[in-house]
Amino acid sequence: LPPHPTNRAPAAHRGASALRPEHTLAAYALAIEHGADAIEPDLVMTRDGVLVARHENALSDSTDVAARPQFAARRTRKQVDGIWVEDWFTEDFTLAELKTLRAVERLPALRSTDWDGRFEVPTFDEVIALVAAESAKRGRDIGLVPETKHPTYFAGLGLAMEPPLLDALAGH
Repeated sequence: LPPHPTNRAPAAHRGASALRPEHTLAAYALAIEHGADAIEPDLVMTRDGVLVARHENALSDSTDVAARPQFAARRTRKQVDGIWVEDWFTEDFTLAELKTLRAVERLPALRSTDWDGRFEVPTFDEVIALVAAESAKRGRDIGLVPETKHPTYFAGLGLAMEPPLLDALAGH
């Protein structure tokens, strides 16, 4: 991470995304190792109402879903917050199904793909647990700044994000 004017590392949005596939526990852990003051996970919902860390609910740019023949029929076209997108979407997968996918580099023309396929899609609970463990290990508070993506869209599907977000925070 670049130096911060306060001599402290900035918040790590997506983790150390230039060095590991973004929104993975490995990317968050590396950002913390590099001195990040906080982790900023983007959150979307699964079909079964679990918050997971992904930049968007569309999966093809950040996972290997396109290479999974068992999920080929789930590619669809949806209007998400007024924009038509054709892809695979987190809300069409259960958490168990998402856990079979592996993260890939979202910007392969700009960043290394050496880490593709090594990490799974983390839940928000797993991100919270990582931040808590790293805070204890390092003897310093590491912040957590969750960002819900497309909350109105998810609410329209009956997957309101606020209750599970607040429950996860309260549970930790």
